[in-house]
Formats: sequence, C-alpha cells, structure tokens
Amino acid sequence: MNLLWYLLIGIVVGILARLIHPGRENMGWLMTILIGALAAFIAGGIGTWTGWYAFWWIGFVVSIVVAVILVAIYARIKGKK
Repeated sequence: MNLLWYLLIGIVVGILARLIHPGRENMGWLMTILIGALAAFIAGGIGTWTGWYAFWWIGFVVSIVVAVILVAIYARIKGKK
C-alpha cells in the first residue's frame, strides 16, 4: 500500500515541482510521476528518520522541495547532452 501511496502523491508532487521550477523541461508524464514518487519516497524516509512529521502537510511540503531539486538536477543533466 505504501508504494501505491508514493505513486499517487508522486503524481501531484511531480506536477507541482514542474510548475514551480522555472524553465522548460522536456520530460514526459512518466518521468514527472517517477521524479515525484522518488521525491515522496526520499522525503518520507528523511521525515521518518528525523521524526519531523507531526503533521501530514510537512511531508507534502518536503516532498515538493525534494521534487523541485530532482527536476532541476534532471534538467541540468538532460541539458548537457
């Protein structure tokens, strides 16, 4: 069930990250969902490890921040080719 939850949150987080990150990223919907799910997974791990998540929205905000960072890294790597 956790994997499904990360994928569902990943859709929302990935879309929001692409809207927040300036510039045009040439990535499809699948990559957007994967980056969002990876960000949700990383943020969930960080929050669980540090004990930050007293409220659900903190994890959501951290997921968006991590996703924006991952989108920027992806855009930089893809742009260098």
